[in-house]
Amino acid sequence: MKKLIAQIAKFGVVGVIAFIIDFGILNLLVRYAHMNNVSAGTISFLVSLAVNYLLSMSIVFKHRDDMARWLEIVIFFISAAIGLLINDAVLWMGTASLPADAIETMHGTYVLYTNIAKLVATVIVSVWNFIIRKWLLDAPSPEENVNTDSFAHRLGRWSLQHNPFPAKPMIK
Repeated sequence: MKKLIAQIAKFGVVGVIAFIIDFGILNLLVRYAHMNNVSAGTISFLVSLAVNYLLSMSIVFKHRDDMARWLEIVIFFISAAIGLLINDAVLWMGTASLPADAIETMHGTYVLYTNIAKLVATVIVSVWNFIIRKWLLDAPSPEENVNTDSFAHRLGRWSLQHNPFPAKPMIK
């Protein structure tokens, strides 16, 4: 239980760093570039995703020895793509009730609604990301035995046997 609490705390720190980047870029694009919140949210999400991946996979989650790195990256980015869809849907819903010209005529209200929606989206996507990454990407601690019947283990073993990027023989 201590390990899980420590891991959640690390996930929270990484999440705060990614959120600051995401929220900052979102607000710059919406406030000053008068960009639509969903477009701006997509851009800010993708920028913060790169930071999140690097920090999450080096600080929060341990690489599974029974999973190929290529599959780890694929799972991370597929779960992130689903998170992006959730993010964009919540951002859109957060301002959908405003008039079509709200960016220009109600700019302050539009930014406020966007920020509230972003906070809601961040909570939902954070929970989604932690659950998926913990389930599929996190290696068991050294004192735990690998559950060979788990989906993550079976998927990982499959990935080691089916490498889409085989090593090329050296030409002499």
